[in-house]
Amino acid sequence: MSPTTAAALTFVGIAGLFWLDRDPRLRTSPALWISVVWFLLACSRPLSTWFNVGPIEAESLTAQLSEGSPLDRAVLTGFLFLGLFVLLNRGKRLGRCLRDSWPILLFFGYCLISLAWSDYPMVGFKRWNKAVGDWLMILIVWTDPQPMAAFKRLLARTAYLLVPVSILFVKYYGNLGRVYDWLGETHYAGVTPEKNTLGSICMVFGLASLWRILNLFSEEPRIRPRLQRLMAHVTILTMVIWLFSIADAMTSLACFLLATCALVAGRLRACARNPIIVHSLILLMLLVPASVALLGFSPETLQQMGRSATLTDRTDIWAMVIRLTPNRWLGAGFESFWLGPRLETVVSQVTKWWVPNQAHNGYIEIFANLGWIGVGCLSLVIFWGYFRIIHGLRRKVPAANLMLAYFLAGLIFNISEAAFFRMMIPVWLFFLIAITAPMDLMLQSFRKPLHSEARILPSPQPVLSLPANAERTAARTLLSRTCPRASIP
Repeated sequence: MSPTTAAALTFVGIAGLFWLDRDPRLRTSPALWISVVWFLLACSRPLSTWFNVGPIEAESLTAQLSEGSPLDRAVLTGFLFLGLFVLLNRGKRLGRCLRDSWPILLFFGYCLISLAWSDYPMVGFKRWNKAVGDWLMILIVWTDPQPMAAFKRLLARTAYLLVPVSILFVKYYGNLGRVYDWLGETHYAGVTPEKNTLGSICMVFGLASLWRILNLFSEEPRIRPRLQRLMAHVTILTMVIWLFSIADAMTSLACFLLATCALVAGRLRACARNPIIVHSLILLMLLVPASVALLGFSPETLQQMGRSATLTDRTDIWAMVIRLTPNRWLGAGFESFWLGPRLETVVSQVTKWWVPNQAHNGYIEIFANLGWIGVGCLSLVIFWGYFRIIHGLRRKVPAANLMLAYFLAGLIFNISEAAFFRMMIPVWLFFLIAITAPMDLMLQSFRKPLHSEARILPSPQPVLSLPANAERTAARTLLSRTCPRASIP
C-alpha cells in the first residue's frame, strides 16, 4: 500500500471513529477547542517541529535551551491570552475552581517567588507562564457548563487524531514516525518527538478508552448506540496495545498495567465503601516499583524489562543532580537547574553523548529546582489531590476511578521520568486533570440532562370540566366581546 493511500484510509478511519462515538446530546462550549489544540501540541510535537522551523542558533547549550523557538512562543502566548479571556467570562465557576485548588495556587506562587534566586529569572518566567498555561487549559474544561461532556470530548478529539496518525507515521512515513539514536538504532516515536512520549500518550489514551469500555458495559447499558461506541474504543485500545509492543517504553507500559488495576479496583463496590482497601492497594502499587527502581530489589525484573541496574544511567544522574543542587532548602529556582555550568558538568561527567534536560526523577527534579520547600509543597498537592479523588470514589462520581488511575500513573511515572509541574508533558497534564477534577460539578452534570437548552416544564394544573352547554355559552360571551361580528352556533 502506498503512503498516500494509507493516509487517505487513516483519515477516513478517524472520521469513522468520530462518527461511531458521536453523541448529539452532548453540548460543550466552542472554547473547548482552545484546550484541544493545546493538548494536541503537548501530546505530539511543538509547532516549530511540524513546520521544520528550528530554534535560534546559539553558541552554548544554555543559550540554545533558553531561547527556544519564536514560533512556538508566539502561538502558545496567543492561546494563553485566549484561555484567559474565556476564563474571565466564567467568573463564578472559575472562582469556585480556584478556591478548591488552593494548593495548586500555593505551588505556582512559590515557583514564581523562586525566580528571585534563579540565575536565569527571565528563562524561568517564560517557562512558568507555559506551566500556568497548562492549568488554564484544564480550567477551561472544568468550568464548562457540562464538565463531564467537555472532558469526554477532549479525550476523544485528541485520542482519535494522535493514535491512528502515530501508526500511520510508524508504518508508512518513517522520516516522521521513527528516530535514530547515536548508535543508529531505530526507535518508534509516531507523532511525538521520542519513544517515551509515545508511550505516555498510549498510556493516557489507553486508560481513557478502557474506562469508556467498562462504562459501556455497566453504567450506560441502555444507550442505543452502545455497540458503535464500543467499536470505537476497542479500536483505539487495540491500536494502543500495538504501539506499546513496538515503542519500548517500559515505564509507560508498567504505569499502564498498574493504573489499570487501580481503574478496575475503583469500580468495585467494596473499595468504594472502604477507603482503607483503596489506601492499602495504592500504597502497595507504589511500593513495588519504588523498591525495584530506587532500592534495587529484584534486579531480575529490570533485566526482563530490558533495563540495566542503573536504569540506563539514571541513578548516576540522580546522584550528580543532588550533589550539584546549589541550595538544599530553596533549590536553583523554577526550571533553572538545567542551565549554565551545572548542565555542562552533567554532560561532561555523566551523560557525555547526550544532553539531558531533566533529572529523570520527578521528585529529585523538584528538589533540584525548588529545594526541600518545593518538595513539601509538592507533597501537599499530592495528598490534597489524592483525598479529593477518594472523596469522589465514595460519592460515586462517574470518572473518579479514571482519575485514580491517572493519579497513580503520574506518581509511578515520576520515579524514572520528571513530569511534575513541567510544561506540556502528557503525563503531567492528565495528572493535573485528575487532582483538580471538580467532583461535585461532575456529579451534578452527570445527573442532569445533557441538553444545555433543556427546560423544566411546569407540572400540568388540573382543569375543571364544564358541561357542553356551559362551555358553548362561555365561548360565545368571550368571542362577542373580542370580535362582535363572529358567532358560535
